[in-house]
Amino acid sequence: MRHTKPARRTLTALLATTLLAGGVLFGQTVTAEPAAAKPITCNVKALRAEAHKERDRAARLKRDGAPAEARKALAHADALERRARQCADADSNSKPPIWK
Repeated sequence: MRHTKPARRTLTALLATTLLAGGVLFGQTVTAEPAAAKPITCNVKALRAEAHKERDRAARLKRDGAPAEARKALAHADALERRARQCADADSNSKPPIWK
């Protein structure tokens, strides 16, 4: 009978730790702000202007003899153009809410 006391203490401590950790995690998920709480806005003109600047920078880097940096600048410009296109498509294809 002497060996049951440590097992009981161990199980009690394990159960208390588990409940405490679960409560902390549950509390964090309840108070956490949802990811979609803020509306995403983007300025298409600014994105395209930044892409144009990046393409000019890539051309200058290529002239100066830095082809690796020029490729990175072109990739960044392509990404900005893609993002501007996605924003423009989202603006033109989005429906207004039912209550408006």
